[in-house]
Amino acid sequence: MVATIERAAPPTTGWAVEIGGLVRRYGVSRALNGLDLCVPWDQRVAILGANGAGKTTLLRVLATLARPTAGRVVLGGLELPDQAAAVRRHVGLVAHQTFLYDELTAWENLVFYARLHGVPDPGRRATELLARAGLAARAEDRVRTLSRGLQQRAALVRAIVHDPPILLLDEPDTGLDLAAADLLNGLMRDERGRRRTVLLTTHNLERARELADRVVVLARGRVVRDQPADAATAAEIVAAVRGDGVGR
Repeated sequence: MVATIERAAPPTTGWAVEIGGLVRRYGVSRALNGLDLCVPWDQRVAILGANGAGKTTLLRVLATLARPTAGRVVLGGLELPDQAAAVRRHVGLVAHQTFLYDELTAWENLVFYARLHGVPDPGRRATELLARAGLAARAEDRVRTLSRGLQQRAALVRAIVHDPPILLLDEPDTGLDLAAADLLNGLMRDERGRRRTVLLTTHNLERARELADRVVVLARGRVVRDQPADAATAAEIVAAVRGDGVGR
């Protein structure tokens, strides 16, 4: 059984994520162009869009890996970029990059991140999470020796080592087998069984509708469609992603 982590709750507000007029520039190019989005606590939001729509940049800003050029970004009452250090305590990220150190073992990686977040008994936490990910037998193997799928499993549990209430998933299915996909479903709840607030990007429409409560489509760095997942047909989503079905 995974030990319960006593973590400080973020400030209580009506929204887990509040974004207003968010702009993120790379040189003269705008990856995000006045984006507005609010996400209540415990909601799961699938973020869709064509390549270059701004999906990954949005998650990078929320994870404090990229600074907003302009606009307002607040997570649980904590404002970016001024309170970035506090935000990191409440956010977990699974990205294209695993953020694992190749020369450390899987166990050493999790211990490192657990200590970074001030998790009590980091060794025990690492052992329990690796067992949960089906990696107990590979705990002492260096990450560089693991397959991409096993590295992705380790990255999934790395993201929740501090039991964050907000989880950011950038195409988390990459390299996962069916059993690991079930692991991903389980990680969307915290150690006490409470739903995490989840923002995930994916190109898999059916997976998005299966995992999410809400579907948001981005185009040219802005929200062009926003509706409940069970009300979004595949045809409507595809049209919005392609740009011939813009609407809210």
